[in-house]
Amino acid sequence: MSTERRPAPGSQAPVAGPRPRLIATDCDGTLLRSDGTVSAYTRDVLAELARGGLPTILVTARPPRWMDELADLGVTGLALCGNGAFTYDLGRREIVAHRLMDAELVAELLGDLRRELPDVALATESLRGFAREPHFERATGRTDGQWLVGPVEELASVDAGKILVRHPHLHTEELTVLVDEVVGERAEVSHSGAIRMTEIVPAGVTKALALSHWCRELDPPVPAEAVWAFGDMPNDLPMLSWAGVAHAVANAHPDVLAVADHVVPANDEDGVARTLADRLLG
Repeated sequence: MSTERRPAPGSQAPVAGPRPRLIATDCDGTLLRSDGTVSAYTRDVLAELARGGLPTILVTARPPRWMDELADLGVTGLALCGNGAFTYDLGRREIVAHRLMDAELVAELLGDLRRELPDVALATESLRGFAREPHFERATGRTDGQWLVGPVEELASVDAGKILVRHPHLHTEELTVLVDEVVGERAEVSHSGAIRMTEIVPAGVTKALALSHWCRELDPPVPAEAVWAFGDMPNDLPMLSWAGVAHAVANAHPDVLAVADHVVPANDEDGVARTLADRLLG
């Protein structure tokens, strides 16, 4: 992302330049309200943009199985899930492409994490769904899509798009640093704001990679400069750096606020939809 073309961080002035050809947005903490709902206003704005030929693509840390509940958004086509590890067809309700760590690497990483950080609880996301150690607990308590509860050795039996690492008391930022030290260059380490949890995806896989590949496959292809992106957490940074115009919601992580071209109202204020309406619908 070239710093020469960036206005001062936090600017909310109207965007100069051509109209975008694609809107790319994170879901939780960005497009969705804090309770996970979507307002009628947001649905109406996205629908009006789509009718005008401007599509919205969801680019999220969510696993594919959590996307069907967003059907009322009216967003059709593909969603890029698992921080870029899975491409999910919202209409067909199936994974149509994936970028995975092979089982051998998964076993290696899980073993190293267990040895170096013995207090963590581990889980994986794969084409089969969600697998976890018995003491791994999701803050939401959700168990949908869960195919396995068992020891690390069983979790490592299949290729995975994501490894989840949870700690009983370490802050997310501190945990992410420690996990990154263990993983090194073997995979990508980030977090999406979940409490005391860090995420690992295959080396080179980010929201930016998945989004850029998808844009190149469109007919005609959509260049980075024609994409407006919205996000709130460190796992959004690659996407925001790649896109032509980067927006951070006001409730975003400080690192995201620091790189954004524009800071827009918070997710609970329908910041994404209001910005799109103000700047693109007049």
